[in-house]
Amino acid sequence: MPRGRYSLHDSHDHTPLGEEHFHCAPGPSGWRYVSQITTPSGDHGGSVDLTLDELGRPIRVELNAASWQVRGAALEGVTWVRTDPTGTHATEGNVPAHAFTATSPAFLIATTRLLRLTPGSPATRVRLVAFTDPVLAPRTLDQSWALMKSEAHATDNGPLTVDEYQVSALDTGEQHTIHIAGDVVLSAPGIELEHLETPPSAFPEPGM
Repeated sequence: MPRGRYSLHDSHDHTPLGEEHFHCAPGPSGWRYVSQITTPSGDHGGSVDLTLDELGRPIRVELNAASWQVRGAALEGVTWVRTDPTGTHATEGNVPAHAFTATSPAFLIATTRLLRLTPGSPATRVRLVAFTDPVLAPRTLDQSWALMKSEAHATDNGPLTVDEYQVSALDTGEQHTIHIAGDVVLSAPGIELEHLETPPSAFPEPGM
């Protein structure tokens, strides 16, 4: 069960946004990721609880930030309920999208599990509902994902396969690179892996 800490920062001006303390693990029904987020001052900033099924679909999502809460799942596309800080005005949403995304590195892992790309294969388009900080406002976006290469690196615990993805925002054309090993993000825009207590978990190969 990987357990560790990511640092989060603004991908444009590198302003620190806080840290995300996480643990995650694959299971018989898929994969689960749980984390607590702290602000740069050390205060509680929110939490993430994400469960995927064996196909990478979000069967349970719960996000908390700035007293706002979102709960969602893959249902007729993706469906969610967003609750305001007072708890009196809950709003529901439904979009014909593939999955969710947000600031947390968990959603990068989730997208790779959903797409199951192979090196050299054509880029794949995916529609996501993004919950943007600080109030978890929903926004639908389209991205293109391609797995550029997979390389094995020697470690004290044996070979570690690192996947390099190129992600393109289809509305702006902006591209960025993400490096992932198993169920841990090694680096991505706005994300750095600062500490990892145990090696990443390996997912079964597609079709196994």
